[in-house]
Amino acid sequence: MAIQDNQIKMQSDHIKGVLVISAAGQVHGMNAREFHDNLYKEIIASNNFVVLDLEKLSYINSAGLRSILLVGKTLQGRNTRFVLCSLSDSVKEIFKIAGFDRILEMFESRSDAIAAITS
Repeated sequence: MAIQDNQIKMQSDHIKGVLVISAAGQVHGMNAREFHDNLYKEIIASNNFVVLDLEKLSYINSAGLRSILLVGKTLQGRNTRFVLCSLSDSVKEIFKIAGFDRILEMFESRSDAIAAITS
């Protein structure tokens, strides 16, 4: 099914004791609250390390970045490791411009992220 511009699709899986949340589509003003709420719902219900897989995310705005930062701070307060993986070049550029590449761990692939977070 195609993802329309105003939709964000999220899925969670548990792999090797790690909560992996995948996001697909775009995060913008129309769905940033949904993105935020879905992230929080997943992390609050879990005590696992968290990988946020952004392979299929094509755009994220400042509200989406803020949600990721808040999730990171929440997990840091619980001493729970949180990393990002599989960012497209355009999304990676947004993270770099915002300076998030200096405050959040990012990995090229899901398998690299899971290996790093569980070691």
